[in-house]
Amino acid sequence: MNFTALCAAVAVVRILPDRSQFFHYDSVTLSCVDGENSSDWTVKRNTTGGETADWGTRNGSRRSIDALYQFDSGRYWCESRTGACSEAINVTVTEGPVILQSPVLPVAEGEAVILRCIHSNASSSSNFTKFYKDGLLIGSSSTGSIAIRDVSESDQGLYKCDVAGAGGSPESWLSVRGRELDSFCFHPIYVILPVVATCLLFLCGMLLYLRRRVRAKVDDDVSYTDVTFPHTELPETNAGVVLE
Repeated sequence: MNFTALCAAVAVVRILPDRSQFFHYDSVTLSCVDGENSSDWTVKRNTTGGETADWGTRNGSRRSIDALYQFDSGRYWCESRTGACSEAINVTVTEGPVILQSPVLPVAEGEAVILRCIHSNASSSSNFTKFYKDGLLIGSSSTGSIAIRDVSESDQGLYKCDVAGAGGSPESWLSVRGRELDSFCFHPIYVILPVVATCLLFLCGMLLYLRRRVRAKVDDDVSYTDVTFPHTELPETNAGVVLE
């Protein structure tokens, strides 16, 4: 079933402990968060043991499992009464002695991610761990964890770890989402600013148009009058007078 195609992501499923891999008999709690009315949501699942409505202990929008088994491995998501769904997460329950702790939900580009290898035997003396991405060695650590700084889309892939002398973990998918695209789509300022700029440009254009109309009207109202200069006669002279 393609849950992404059928459902619009309007809520988030949370899991505690915050990881996707678990040992046998671990306990886990899943809940739905939508920022408004979480009681309208229910945690659903589709596991290797089959899709069942009655599982775990329900308390409002929360579901708890006291002891996990391999048949609890599968996809978990939140679903509302109207049929809207959250993005699904994958849960893996292993019989092995090693699990990988990695982000369950997609991480944004630019964030830092810590991968931690957990041994079922907490008193194990060996902490030397190797980490792999898509089957290739990407690093090793004597503390059991490594950090990926400034995550980018190229860091997306399947990760696993291997503890010396103990064995390896199952693989987990690390998903990376674009930081700039998400911030543009959801931040209201990117919608408001273009509207304000358009309004200001329109207002400036109208003011300029009105100013030109007023000046043209003033020029049309100017009247011109004829100016007449009076004729002044020159004094007569005696042409026949001879001066001695």
